[in-house]
Amino acid sequence: MKIGLTSVFVDDQAHARQFYTEVLGFQIKHDIPLGEASWLTVVSPEDPEGTELLLEPSGHPAVKPYRDALMEDGIPLAQFQVEDVAAEHERLTGLNVQFTEGPTDIGTAVIAVFDDTCGNLIQLVATKELAGE
Repeated sequence: MKIGLTSVFVDDQAHARQFYTEVLGFQIKHDIPLGEASWLTVVSPEDPEGTELLLEPSGHPAVKPYRDALMEDGIPLAQFQVEDVAAEHERLTGLNVQFTEGPTDIGTAVIAVFDDTCGNLIQLVATKELAGE
């Protein structure tokens, strides 16, 4: 068993498409029109056959209170793995991405949290190799 697809709820798919591809650097995997929305997935250019991220419309009534509670508590909806959090923080800050938490060493990893402009907080994480493993 493996994870093939996961999703983040987005307020506007066109805006999410732009942010996730032009700013974050993901590539479109599928963009299949389904009425007013699309089955819109992106993948990492480093792993184009890997896990797809569905940019899912946030229209379901349960989504708003869920995301509002996460945002209010500062809890990221998703985590994206990177090699170097500080370098990615610098790159994204240069593209006007707003961080709610800058690079922070938490012992086993370095993390940072940004606002994806689509209604979510996203955490960047670079795990550390622990001694003896």
